[in-house]
Amino acid sequence: MTLACRHLRRALRLETSSPRIPKMRPSLSRAFWTSVTKLGVHTKPRMPPCDFIPEKYQSLAYQRVLEINNRHLYPPRTAYFAEPLLLHQGHMEWLFDHEGNRYLDFFSGIVTVGVGHCHPGAYHGGSPYILGLTNVGYFKMELPGAAGCESTMCPDVFRGPWGGSHCRDSPVQTIRKCSCAPDCCQAKDQYIEQFKDTLSTAVAKSIAGFFVEPIQGVSGIVQYPKGFLKEAFKLVRERGGVCISDEVQTGFGRLGSHYWGFQTHDVVPDIVTLAKGIGNGFPMGAVVTTPEIAKSLAKRRFCFSTFGGNPLACAIGSAVLEVIKEENLQENSQEVGTYMLLELAKLRDEFEIVGDVRGKGLMIGIEMVKDKMSRQPLPPEEVSQIHEDCKHMGLLVGKSGVFSQTFRIAPPMCITKPEVDFAVEVFRSALIQHMERKAK
Repeated sequence: MTLACRHLRRALRLETSSPRIPKMRPSLSRAFWTSVTKLGVHTKPRMPPCDFIPEKYQSLAYQRVLEINNRHLYPPRTAYFAEPLLLHQGHMEWLFDHEGNRYLDFFSGIVTVGVGHCHPGAYHGGSPYILGLTNVGYFKMELPGAAGCESTMCPDVFRGPWGGSHCRDSPVQTIRKCSCAPDCCQAKDQYIEQFKDTLSTAVAKSIAGFFVEPIQGVSGIVQYPKGFLKEAFKLVRERGGVCISDEVQTGFGRLGSHYWGFQTHDVVPDIVTLAKGIGNGFPMGAVVTTPEIAKSLAKRRFCFSTFGGNPLACAIGSAVLEVIKEENLQENSQEVGTYMLLELAKLRDEFEIVGDVRGKGLMIGIEMVKDKMSRQPLPPEEVSQIHEDCKHMGLLVGKSGVFSQTFRIAPPMCITKPEVDFAVEVFRSALIQHMERKAK
């Protein structure tokens, strides 16, 4: 969705959304529920109102668009739903399809839209070396590559070998029991020992750098034990390595308590990578580093960027940063995100297949399991059906995790508590439907 920002409005006229309308026609919401909800009474949460009326879709027919997509674009196996959405227009936290149906966007174009779709008032690429950094099997190459990239065990306190109820920086802790004191995490010490083992056996004596997300996104909103990154950074620097914090998904206030994810770990990285939220949909990214490291790049003849620092991107990035500040979106992420985490945790207590609810601010994961005792992932086909049911009721969420077992929730930071209530009720209804199917 195109960002319309005040910095560019006069000169560039980038705004693509239609004017604001004081009130939404009541018939729009009713028509939506009539057309897509043919389920039991308990599956009809009331959608919150929206004061925006989308323009009428007047382009190609749905089947024609699908035909063009299948014929000319990348194989559509990456489509998120069995029947892909043809999205026509967006407004803040809402999306509208070609038929005028309204959806609450709880995934933000894979955590890209921070301040809202069409607000008024970059991926890592596919090189073998960069792909060598991922530990998610779906994204790995068919053949090995990127010599020199080594992975360490993910310190996942829910699915990993160690972890318990005092480990992570979140309003909601895992239900695994542990004997840790609130200010002393034994799981952290065990994962650090494993990290030391990796450094001693799997990597060279000297290290170029250590890449880490403050909270893992695509892996399923995985949070580390408190204090883990601080000790890990120290061990890396002792071997001459630099520490790189990937803030593509965790930055710009989304975590609520801090503007940057690394701040939640009480560390200062040597390099920070930024993208997605910095442009609110406009393709841009940035790298922030120390003067010393920046000077070293001058020795490399081919270190350049064709489009780096162009005025349009800079103006858009500046406008996004201003909106985050002026509209108190970091504070909203903290308040509404904490509220949502606590509400979703009730579903974990209610349903055996909800194994874990975790996260911080508006970066939340719901991990689905066969049962809480085994913590075995819920089969992908069952997760997909729940995912589809949410869509049919007007809620769009993401899926992620090593086994595609985790629902990933990262809505625009302008989300409200009534919209959270709607989303939680939709998710509860989808879980009830799933349990009813299993009982038949």
